[in-house]
Amino acid sequence: MHSPAEEVGLMGQRLATRVQAALDAIPRAELVALMREIHDTATARHLAYQHEGVTETIALLPCPLTMRQDQLGYTHYVSQIVLNAIKRLPDLYFEVPEVRDVLRVSDVEEAWLRECWTPAHREANPVFGRFDAVVDYTSAVWKDTIRFMEPNLIGVGGLHIAPTAISVLADLAVPALLRRDPGLRLQLPIDIRDLLLQDLLEHLEVIGRPNGQIVLVDPKFAAEGPDEPDSLARWYREHSGVNVLHADPSELRQRGDEVYYGDVRVDVVYRDGSVLDLMSYAAEGVDVTPMRTLLRQNRVVSSISAELDQKSIFELFTDPVLAERLFSAEERQVMRRHVLWTRRVADRRTTSSFGVQIDLLDFARTERESLVLKPNRSYGGDGVMVGHAVEQGAWEQALDRALAEPNGWVLQQAAPIPVKSFHVLDAAGELHVEPYYVVMGFASNRYGVAMLARASQSQVVNVAQHGGVCAVMVGAQAMHTREYRIPTAGDTARPATT
Repeated sequence: MHSPAEEVGLMGQRLATRVQAALDAIPRAELVALMREIHDTATARHLAYQHEGVTETIALLPCPLTMRQDQLGYTHYVSQIVLNAIKRLPDLYFEVPEVRDVLRVSDVEEAWLRECWTPAHREANPVFGRFDAVVDYTSAVWKDTIRFMEPNLIGVGGLHIAPTAISVLADLAVPALLRRDPGLRLQLPIDIRDLLLQDLLEHLEVIGRPNGQIVLVDPKFAAEGPDEPDSLARWYREHSGVNVLHADPSELRQRGDEVYYGDVRVDVVYRDGSVLDLMSYAAEGVDVTPMRTLLRQNRVVSSISAELDQKSIFELFTDPVLAERLFSAEERQVMRRHVLWTRRVADRRTTSSFGVQIDLLDFARTERESLVLKPNRSYGGDGVMVGHAVEQGAWEQALDRALAEPNGWVLQQAAPIPVKSFHVLDAAGELHVEPYYVVMGFASNRYGVAMLARASQSQVVNVAQHGGVCAVMVGAQAMHTREYRIPTAGDTARPATT
């Protein structure tokens, strides 16, 4: 017998099973043709990633992932709790020595942080980030499966990829599903591009520059990474009527207290690049003064507070002594339930995930199978080592290397990664069903939460590691929806079918 809460939870499983059954009912030849059309449409809509200068179409898996309206609301709630706690970290960094001990930055980063964190930032601190997490919305106890793995506070990947993946499946896969199950109803979740634009427009109002010029500051000449900014700027111009521009950091110029891109005055920017990235530009002779000015004047999303973007942020959340001092009871409850135990690698004593004192290195060696070793500040899945997937000798060698790079690595509790089977085409065009690990990304503001779902046959799930993407859709009928203090996104979800 399931409890009433578990019965409600299993509604997510029933929704997912219904979608999968409709896809499975498509005749084999028709499904192969559909998957080829999905790939061709993804290519045409520039669902792409650059690997070593070569633009590749990202694999888009054909079965939508599903969630219910109440699940969307709760995901929004916990994402906002974590984001709002992170926004306060600059003040905590300056005031609490223990916070500085966890969030160690270079001298140049601290100098920028001290110069650019002002009272104006404290009043209006725009941070648009993405939290990578695991969650199984088909579980009877789905809330307990939400586990945040790491923050990404600067240059969120997926701004073009996520909504494009959803639109391709909404246009192609959903009609095919409806032909097998006409009663099926799905909605599109909030578009991440709309959330970002809302933050940018609101911040223009806050800083007294309504209707000002928005510029996406992102390297134009990079040979690696998601190829998104031009597509994003074009989408804003075509769909929102907002003339958003894309500039390389080297193309900005300062005149007095104002910054220009060509002859256009820049009023607010969305940045893809940290202070350390800017210093790399400066070493090549690029004038980074314009970006420093924009950060100091609080005209950047994400603000200078995002310079504390480290996986070790989650140590502050999961150390019971620090959390008790720094965060509210509501925040601590969310952190205990949903943030993975994380510790900066060093020869020291700390608390385990059970709250008992441990020697961290001894614990890391004996508990390898329950841990993951990660670079503290890199992204793209680079260097991540899953303890249970490697031998003890390789694990201990990796720990020794991490110790030799102070503040460079974290240990994190390993979370079970949901596995879902997808139809795929091999190189010869033959149809197979293969298991994939699935990881979510949550990008939220007060209006809602957007989803980026990635899938891979490796436990390090990332598009940068040649993984694929999934589309997340929402069941149209709200069931047993609970009201949260933070508004949910369900009220503004757009129908994929009528």
